[in-house]
Amino acid sequence: MRKLISLFVTAALVVTSCFALAACGKSKDSKSFKVGAIYINSQNDTSGYTYAHHHGITEGMKDAGLDPTKDLFIVDNVPEDDEKVKQAIDQLAGNGCNIIFGISFGYINAFEKKAKEYPDIIFSHATGYLSNDKNFNNYFGRIYQARYLAGIAAGYKSLELGNNNIGYVSAWGTEYAETCSGINSFAMGVMAVNPEAQVYVYEISTWGDQQLERQAAEILIDTYGCCVIAQHCDSSQPQIVANEKGVFGCGYNSDMTAEAPNAHLTAPVWNWNVYYGTAIKAAMSNPGTFMSAVGNYYEGLKAGFVDVSPLSANCTAETKEAIDLAKNLMISGEWDVFSGVKLSFSGAAGAVAVEKTDAALVTNDGTEIVAAGGASVDDGVIQGSMNYYVAGVTQVN
Repeated sequence: MRKLISLFVTAALVVTSCFALAACGKSKDSKSFKVGAIYINSQNDTSGYTYAHHHGITEGMKDAGLDPTKDLFIVDNVPEDDEKVKQAIDQLAGNGCNIIFGISFGYINAFEKKAKEYPDIIFSHATGYLSNDKNFNNYFGRIYQARYLAGIAAGYKSLELGNNNIGYVSAWGTEYAETCSGINSFAMGVMAVNPEAQVYVYEISTWGDQQLERQAAEILIDTYGCCVIAQHCDSSQPQIVANEKGVFGCGYNSDMTAEAPNAHLTAPVWNWNVYYGTAIKAAMSNPGTFMSAVGNYYEGLKAGFVDVSPLSANCTAETKEAIDLAKNLMISGEWDVFSGVKLSFSGAAGAVAVEKTDAALVTNDGTEIVAAGGASVDDGVIQGSMNYYVAGVTQVN
């Protein structure tokens, strides 16, 4: 779901040639299997969304016995424009790629159409919801679980600072379940530690605009007095602003401590290689059974698909213990975020305890979503239709 006004796909984008397409249903060895990827930003990014996917694809290829320097073909800086995406797909298909990954939500319609046009190629689309039963799947994960853990880190920092105001720079708000569920989960993690905290959301209504990301972070700090800046946007700019202004932050997609050494606490991150390795191996083994072997992929902490980056020295002493307790509850299946059971953390470092309490999941306008003690909302809601903020969240624009 990444949108960026960027370089259009032109003839200047060089994609070198590779071998002919595999016939559907036949195994491909590593000498002839080619991977294609379409990126919203540059393959040379050093942090953020595209960087995380590119790293995951290259590591997944290595795990499958492929050489990314020879077997990976990339068209990058492709905007969410159907014609531009189709052009990128045609380039990769024409150069013999057996599987094509598209990492931005807005590629969805082009991928659906081209999957019909090229039935012998596997099309795999990140963050989407469309698929077919032959050669087109989608993949995403329970990143909300990792956001809850990052919220714990932010909550402890707010207690240490004596400041209950926490900011959140988001590309979108309640328009998309991906951003909405992430904001809510982060806020619930914060309030599990600091129940007096408020999370202020500034929506920039686009993906990939670094200037707007900076401006949003500045407003949250200067106008709303936020002591921690979290984010669901593409670049490290919110963390850089936090570092410049002497507050703290939680990044996204990759560890942003290098960009904000005095500010960054931790970041919800994807281990995309977990999926990419699985998908590439399945496509190499038998593309005709890809959809039954892999299908639409949706995993979380338990599969190692999502996590938080290593905690920095900026975190409080209690943070790791509390995060480990919450993580273990989610991995075991004993508890999950959007249920009628809330977690509360207490105790000093070395003796942090977690308490589970039946409590209704309530929106910020008082509407009950899940009764006290009730089971978690469905994955389809978290991933597809959630359109409300929980109590404690305020959008400021």
